[in-house]
Amino acid sequence: MSTAAWEFILSLLNIVFLDLILAGDNAIVIGLAARNLQADLQKKAVLAGTAGAVILRIIATILVVWLLQIPWLLLLGGLLLIVIAYKLLTDEGSHDDIKAGGSLWPAVRTIIIADAAMGLDNVIAVAGAAKHNITLVVLGLLISVPIVVWGSTIFIKLINKYPWIIYLGSAVLGFTAASMIAEEKNVEFLFQFHPFLRYAFIAIVIAGILAAGHWKRSMGQRKEAKGGAVL
Repeated sequence: MSTAAWEFILSLLNIVFLDLILAGDNAIVIGLAARNLQADLQKKAVLAGTAGAVILRIIATILVVWLLQIPWLLLLGGLLLIVIAYKLLTDEGSHDDIKAGGSLWPAVRTIIIADAAMGLDNVIAVAGAAKHNITLVVLGLLISVPIVVWGSTIFIKLINKYPWIIYLGSAVLGFTAASMIAEEKNVEFLFQFHPFLRYAFIAIVIAGILAAGHWKRSMGQRKEAKGGAVL
């Protein structure tokens, strides 16, 4: 197999992994939006809502891939991805405003709108990892979304059981973010003096995200422990 083929496969696997790591919120949205429906309608709402969300996600990601070619936006996207990687570790998401639909189409609409509003992290991550390759975007999302829909519960249980998966996901996001920043044409010259500079920058970004996220995570667990002790 050629080097180009291996690079394509590795990039595709990276996109699928990133989408799965960031899919916890989306899986929760689907469950919350359809929770008040009857069992048969729940399946229809999940399928229809997910299909609509996937179409919007593909369009949005392709648009972001195109936008990232504009000067400085690659840098901005990388910085946003660093924040997303940090939030993934600290688990700062909230779903209190997701309303459950009482009938099929309101639930479908809620799934699509909520997924679009919460899907910025997925869009930026996938667009950055795709490196301007639209085929990778479409294939990655088509592969990962069915896994999210049918296996989201299992994946969430795995993450809860093995917390290191979250750290691995944040590290991959950090790698993607640092690579995006290093590829920004306006700052690319800083990394051209020596190949080591690029690798050192990527390592520093990943280490910074993991250290900051772990510290915040530990602080939160200590506060919970103290609260539980008081009660």
